[in-house]
Amino acid sequence: MKKIRLIPLILIFCLLLSVAAPGAYALDEPSLGAQAAVLIDLGTGEILYEKNIHEQRSPASLTKVMTALLALEAVERGEIGLDDMVTAGPDCQTGLDSDSSNASIVSGEQMTLRDYLYCSMVASANEACNVIATAISGSISAFVELMNQRASELGCENTHFADPNGLSSENHYSSAYDLSLITCAALQHAEFRTMVGTVQYHIDPTNANAERNLTNSNALLSEIGFYGPGYVYQGAYGVKTGYTRPAGYCLIAAAERSGVNVLAVVLGSSGPNLESTVTIGNFADARTLFDWLFNNFSYQQVVSEADPIDRVKIDKAEGDGDAILRAGGNIQLLLPNDTDLENREMRIKLFEDRLVAPVSAGTALGEAYVVIDGKEYGPISLVTNTDIGMAKAQFLKQGVLDVLSRGWVKTLIIVLLVLLLLYLVLVARYRALRRRHLRERRAAEKRRKARQEQQERERTAARRQPKEPTQRFAVVDPAERELEDMDLSEFFDEYDKK
Repeated sequence: MKKIRLIPLILIFCLLLSVAAPGAYALDEPSLGAQAAVLIDLGTGEILYEKNIHEQRSPASLTKVMTALLALEAVERGEIGLDDMVTAGPDCQTGLDSDSSNASIVSGEQMTLRDYLYCSMVASANEACNVIATAISGSISAFVELMNQRASELGCENTHFADPNGLSSENHYSSAYDLSLITCAALQHAEFRTMVGTVQYHIDPTNANAERNLTNSNALLSEIGFYGPGYVYQGAYGVKTGYTRPAGYCLIAAAERSGVNVLAVVLGSSGPNLESTVTIGNFADARTLFDWLFNNFSYQQVVSEADPIDRVKIDKAEGDGDAILRAGGNIQLLLPNDTDLENREMRIKLFEDRLVAPVSAGTALGEAYVVIDGKEYGPISLVTNTDIGMAKAQFLKQGVLDVLSRGWVKTLIIVLLVLLLLYLVLVARYRALRRRHLRERRAAEKRRKARQEQQERERTAARRQPKEPTQRFAVVDPAERELEDMDLSEFFDEYDKK
């Protein structure tokens, strides 16, 4: 009996374990000493890890990434050349402390813009940034305005610069996420990638200095730098270190392995000047992020261009009017190795204004988002891989509408309508005048007939009246008539005078 009672207890215990157990293996996040950090897939821009990524913090010398970016963009626009000679002005020491990192650049020294850039990015020379700022914008203050303008253009919402080198602690701040945006823009320039990956750089003698050999401060690249051995990381190729007491140890680092290219930003890490530890926290945190990523993530194909994703109805199409939508290409995402892709979801948005025939193969008719473990990726373009023709009746109708929609056709139609209207007006006027003319002719004919009838009646009446006797008259000679009319007394008076 006791054995039988134990069975229900065992079953209940197993049930409780099954309820308490997680549904799938959850990837543990890395443990960092940094106050803020972000890890980004440079291939897609996806955030793989984040910690206080929008928190405003002092970026220290990570500021110089923006300085280099603006200089390279000026070169790209043709405003200045990398090999142009630049003279250091009297403002090159502005804002510098006696112990701040430098390359011994003095006022009046002449070097190429390329040399100044390597001084700022390899040796983290603060005075080199001041020289670059004046060379690009005419003054340090004008260059700082340009820095803030460009940060806004890149989408930085928690960034404000007060100088080109990062020495300021007041009103000079950025965030891990904003610095990743700035660095991604800088990495688009081949010269920048070369600079930040350079371990040592040689500068020939100048008018003010002997030759110099600069060593990169990024300990992930080499053991010969200022911070010594122990931090070199396989696959690391840049980008920039930074340190001030208010900022702590900061680092922007990029690394690539097996086609996986990522960027890490760590701010506010510990170090020997901040705690008793001798570990340089920014390098240790970057290595931790990279190890976590490369050990647990890989590119996985989440959507194949061969797989149908949706079927849509195309208006005015021939046949059944259906179109099969597929992804515009094979979509790969950097995901944890244990990701269950069978449970992914697809959220589809169609472009309703494009679902009308004809449709050419390859036309994007919508977009999709892939949802994996509650996180949304995308958008993915949805296209049809076949041409979809228009139904004949619709084709003819559309052809007529297309012709009628042309400007010159509209003009011709308007002209024809005007001429037609003018013709109708002239015809109406002609008919009105003709009707009036016919009325006048009929009236005149009626009057003529009335006169004829009147005259006929008068002639008839005259014929019916009796005839009067004819009066006879004597013929008198005009000369005699003249004598008869003349007064004879006057005649004789005239005769006597003669």
